[in-house]
Amino acid sequence: MAEISLTLSELNGQVRDAIRDHLPDVCWVRAETSDVRRNRNGHCYLEFIEKDARGQNIVARARGVIWNNVFEMLSSYFETETGQQFASGLSVLVRVSVDFHELYGYSLSVVDIDPSYTIGEIARNRQLVLKQLEEEGVLTLNKELTFPELANRIAVISSPTAAGYEDFCDQLTKNPYGFVFYTKLFPAIMQGERSESSVISALEKIYGYKEHFDAVAIIRGGGSSSDLSCFDSYLLATNCAQFPLPVISGIGHERDVTVVDMVAHTRAKTPTAVAEFLISHASQTAADLMDLQQRLVEESELILQTAQNQLNELSRRMIHSSNIFIREELSGIQQLSVILKHQANRLLQVESHFVSEKSQYIRMVSPENILKRGYTLTLKNGKIIKSAKELLEDDVIETLFTDGSTLSEVKKINRKTGI
Repeated sequence: MAEISLTLSELNGQVRDAIRDHLPDVCWVRAETSDVRRNRNGHCYLEFIEKDARGQNIVARARGVIWNNVFEMLSSYFETETGQQFASGLSVLVRVSVDFHELYGYSLSVVDIDPSYTIGEIARNRQLVLKQLEEEGVLTLNKELTFPELANRIAVISSPTAAGYEDFCDQLTKNPYGFVFYTKLFPAIMQGERSESSVISALEKIYGYKEHFDAVAIIRGGGSSSDLSCFDSYLLATNCAQFPLPVISGIGHERDVTVVDMVAHTRAKTPTAVAEFLISHASQTAADLMDLQQRLVEESELILQTAQNQLNELSRRMIHSSNIFIREELSGIQQLSVILKHQANRLLQVESHFVSEKSQYIRMVSPENILKRGYTLTLKNGKIIKSAKELLEDDVIETLFTDGSTLSEVKKINRKTGI
């Protein structure tokens, strides 16, 4: 016997009837929102998804719709309670009716929402991220960096068209102390699905020039919590926590403190507050320098005065010691003078005796005495002739006697042989 066949519409009709007969009219469902969009008629269309425990793979999916009249009421209520817009990426607890249409298939119509569930999920996810950062040992790394005393080279991550960025630059430029700050903008998308990767990309660019900056400022104006959801992400938080420069967060949201706020070196509520922090830090550094200068002057004056006192005392002691030394040396010189005088006299006597003896000897051997004894001296050209070999025939010689001299001409030279 052949099985009964059904048309597709008949099958879908039975599915619709089975759903109506076996499911309650409405039920509460936990899911994550995705692809949230509103059309021209004000109806909100979206997808509800469920991910596995690791949050990577989608394990369930269903189309959803919030009709215009319901959406106006629920979205306003949700934003008032949570501080953020109804958008994609939120964990929600919604009350839905299950619909199955023969043509459009399975869908969930939202009739109510519990904002407290979303608030709790946001807080829970934030705590999970913080716990993971702490377990990895990076939660406080950026806070442990020493903030430079002179911090005026600031890398700024912001949307270039954001009013908050303009306020930040204006506040720094017009600071009452006249401090000069050098800022460099690294543009980034600061809200939406692409904001996380955009801010991380800006951090990576800054890292390549990290030696040119003293700190990083991440700033944006105010916005809903959903606009700032990227600042609760693990990837962005771990990049900020491990960044080698101090990170200052000023993302303009006072209601909740984001994970990036918690891992940043310093948190300021707004971009203007970030500028005020930098100005205040520079002012404190200037005050410390002035105080250090004053202390340096005072310490220098004290050192100079102490040195002057020591020099005066040393001079006094040196004068006193010099006087004693001079007296001692004078006494020694006087004693030495007496000794030298006595020794000089003795030496003079000895030398006088020696000279006397030498003088007597010289007189005895002088040519005058020799001539007196009957000897003569022969000279040639004024030089004494000691040998016949020094003479030639016809030489003119002079002979000296004790009582005169004669000139002679050599006629013949008789030389002794054998000598």
